[in-house]
Amino acid sequence: MQPRIEIMPKTILVGKKSITSFANNNIFELWQGFSPRKKEINHVVNNDSYAVEIYPTTTFFQSFDPTLQFERWAAIAVSKIEEIPEGMESLTVPEGLYAVFPYKGKPSEAKGAFKYMYGEWLPNSEYEMDSRPYFALMSEMYKGEHPESEEEFWVPIKKK
Repeated sequence: MQPRIEIMPKTILVGKKSITSFANNNIFELWQGFSPRKKEINHVVNNDSYAVEIYPTTTFFQSFDPTLQFERWAAIAVSKIEEIPEGMESLTVPEGLYAVFPYKGKPSEAKGAFKYMYGEWLPNSEYEMDSRPYFALMSEMYKGEHPESEEEFWVPIKKK
């Protein structure tokens, strides 16, 4: 699973956020509260969904503790913000370099992909994790827990 290296332009997202941890995983509830309300958002760029995670440090995975809290978002990209639906917020992801890892399979079985990305590829690459948001990009090829589901994992990077 070799990533492509890509510069992502500044992107404005609108969605719902929560503070969570891997030990207290609330991803299902977050998306359950967001998905039915996507149609309330104006100026949507496309139908892609962003599962965003903002970690407190760039070494979050090096000394991994499943009880450490981080910010998690369920969101979609917009071209501009005029009004944000009640109970939602906006997040601006700054332009930056990303390692983009394609993933095919059940999201619940992606643990091996993450071990490779953070435990093998990143330490052995010419990059290190940057302090911008990480996200999974889910297009029309995303089918939830179906084994043929496809998504992309976008890891923020910078040269070592």
